[in-house]
Amino acid sequence: MSAPLLEIRDLHKSFGSVEVLKGVDCTVQAGEVISIIGSSGSGKTTMLRCVNMLEDFEGGSIRIDGEEIGYLTDGGRRRRKPEREIARQRALTGMAFQQFNLFPHMTALENVMLGLTLVKKMPADAARATAEGWLDRVGLLNRKDHRPSKLSGGQLQRVAIARAIAMSPRLMLFDEVTSALDPELVAEVLQVITDLARDGMTMLIVTHEMRFAFDVSNRVIFMNQGRIGEEGDPKTMFANPSTERLAEFLKNSRFS
Repeated sequence: MSAPLLEIRDLHKSFGSVEVLKGVDCTVQAGEVISIIGSSGSGKTTMLRCVNMLEDFEGGSIRIDGEEIGYLTDGGRRRRKPEREIARQRALTGMAFQQFNLFPHMTALENVMLGLTLVKKMPADAARATAEGWLDRVGLLNRKDHRPSKLSGGQLQRVAIARAIAMSPRLMLFDEVTSALDPELVAEVLQVITDLARDGMTMLIVTHEMRFAFDVSNRVIFMNQGRIGEEGDPKTMFANPSTERLAEFLKNSRFS
């Protein structure tokens, strides 16, 4: 097997006296889709935010394409990399959040173009073509000139996904992207992610949509109290959980 695209080793993260991640190990191969499930407070979102360096972490290492993210170890001492270097590394990943975080004064097209022109230094014409291509891909080219206030929640989330993916990340992170949506809008966002998975995009997906996790994932990780409680093929895990805690979680989530 080739070297993993993402490698997390012994990851520890605390907020004050509360240890949220207690030694997480995880690898993700290029093209793999992994769903992360678990109860609220189990460390799912914190793990994603550490990968994207939106959160510092106290111990362990994260590597993308073999490159250590966020920190240097020099003479046995661990220190944070310069912000400019962290910004470059952060661009290796794209992240879509529960909240859409679009600029309200910009159109959908302008929101997607912004990172391409400011970060990627792409000429305006090329940025427009790229942005329009991704808006078309998520089914929103006909809404490109609409500002966020004129878009539904599902449309806002699809713009946010287009904005992240337009930056050509090596790894895409999704953090409960349907949790803020009305139930009838969930399916349109999940379909976009499913289509990306079929195209071979590498993804880590924190989700409470168990049927979606079952259908789209190569592997599922069950987080429990800051650790990986169980992981494996979704068909095996969901049909025959090897821990009582996962069995209880799936029962409560009404997976069927």
